[in-house]
Amino acid sequence: MAKRPTKYVFVTGGVLSGLGKGITAASIGNLLKARGLNVNIQKCDPYLNVDAGTLNPAEHGECYVTVDGAETDLDLGHYERFLDQELTRTSSLMSGRVLQQVIDGERSGDYLGKTVQFIPHVTDAIQKQIQAAAEGYDIHIVEIGGTVGDYEGLSFLEAIRELSFQAGEGNSLFVHVVYLPYLGASKEFKTKPAQNAVKDLRGLGISPDVLVVRSEEPAEESVVRKLSLFSGVYPNAISLLPNAKTIYEVPLTLEDTGIAQVIVDKLSLKSKRPSLSSWRSVVERATTNYEKTVTVGLVAKYLDNQDTYMSVVEALQSAAMWNNVNIHIKWINAEKLDGAGGKPASGALKGCDGVVVPGGFGTRALEGKIKVAQYALKKGVPYLGLCLGLQMAVVAAARNGGIKDATSAEINPNAEHQVIHTMADQHGLENTGGTMRLGNYNCHLEKSSRSAKLYGSTKIAERHRHRYECNNAYRDSYEGWGIRPVGINPENNLVEVIEGVDHPFFVASQFHPEFSSRPNRPNPLFRGFIKALLR
Repeated sequence: MAKRPTKYVFVTGGVLSGLGKGITAASIGNLLKARGLNVNIQKCDPYLNVDAGTLNPAEHGECYVTVDGAETDLDLGHYERFLDQELTRTSSLMSGRVLQQVIDGERSGDYLGKTVQFIPHVTDAIQKQIQAAAEGYDIHIVEIGGTVGDYEGLSFLEAIRELSFQAGEGNSLFVHVVYLPYLGASKEFKTKPAQNAVKDLRGLGISPDVLVVRSEEPAEESVVRKLSLFSGVYPNAISLLPNAKTIYEVPLTLEDTGIAQVIVDKLSLKSKRPSLSSWRSVVERATTNYEKTVTVGLVAKYLDNQDTYMSVVEALQSAAMWNNVNIHIKWINAEKLDGAGGKPASGALKGCDGVVVPGGFGTRALEGKIKVAQYALKKGVPYLGLCLGLQMAVVAAARNGGIKDATSAEINPNAEHQVIHTMADQHGLENTGGTMRLGNYNCHLEKSSRSAKLYGSTKIAERHRHRYECNNAYRDSYEGWGIRPVGINPENNLVEVIEGVDHPFFVASQFHPEFSSRPNRPNPLFRGFIKALLR
């Protein structure tokens, strides 16, 4: 029997960036998966980077890491949380990787003397990457980053236009996300920007089948009729999507507008009745105002863009709602605690039930994070350290234990007491992309440890993104410093998890547990941390 072809849903955006294309794409995937379909999803970014590893987090938000070690855009975090599905490096494609592939092919003679051009060579390379990611799935969702009209995105738009044609009638569909501004002076929603965004897309040879219309406030239904008239999109394929209390409401809003069924019908997909009860439970929990509230201090260094800590915040909120408690996140600028003249940690943490020290790179604000870890360890403040948060906790414990000049090689590569150091194979690569310990690594937890009890297992695998490691030369001293190494990577004998001795909750991991946390099943370390705050 012939294999059914994969169907495609292409998601584009118009008017302006930051509309929520990623949430829209993830929500569509959520609804199609709820109908029993085998779904994959992919982000195509027009940046000339090979991956997201070297992008400035203050500008672009967090760098999300897949199980196989790809450094990607934060939208992949939304995809994984909404689909409850582990993605791979095939789900992230940037222009730099495509162009590198084409140029390498040209240098090695793959094009047999032909003039190498954006069309067809770059667009063909994009299509091959999309088709490879789609292989074996009922439906493959492809989000094109940026906004229609951006010069750097034209190759991707042309590639999906051609791919749609090649896939054949009824095997692909275009979803265009547009913005609906409200003009306070005349007290009306203006559809002209959305109309122009559709016109721009049509000018590139793509006619949208579905419109998702974002707005700050709910718009009247007359907007749908007007947009349909000027865009050529049928009214039943236009979804009004105002701001929601939580992003997890978006799939339910799209379901209520019937968009998922429109997609299923247009693509002639055989699907079952959607099962959304567990997702409705997530939304109910996320929008409930509980009796108790916990305050968590998030000791950050990138405060210009809170998207830098997107997965950490989502993991904290998920853990809170599954512990039936509200959460207030207090943003603490680690740089203001930095150095001898910085503010004391006791003042910064005033009013906090616990503290989280997340990952990061560079020397800025590290001393401030060490101060916080020292204070939490001494005073019994619940502490959750993530990657860099573990490294600074070890330095803090060493200083509390009497090694006053204990430090990390990241702070001082020439220091005597580097309790955190650079692995031999990482020397000279400090500013090089794609060379860190990335993706899933195994961890064996001590059976009696708090972490093993939280995970319900002594053998786990979590995602990493770091270059510096605990220096094993000091491991025997940990107990005297008030910490224990309770998690070890069996292949490299590296410390993965530490816990405080006789402490209410002092847990830090070399890995990033936030990347495996889901709104329907929070990561065990986060859930245990919130539970400790309630105690």
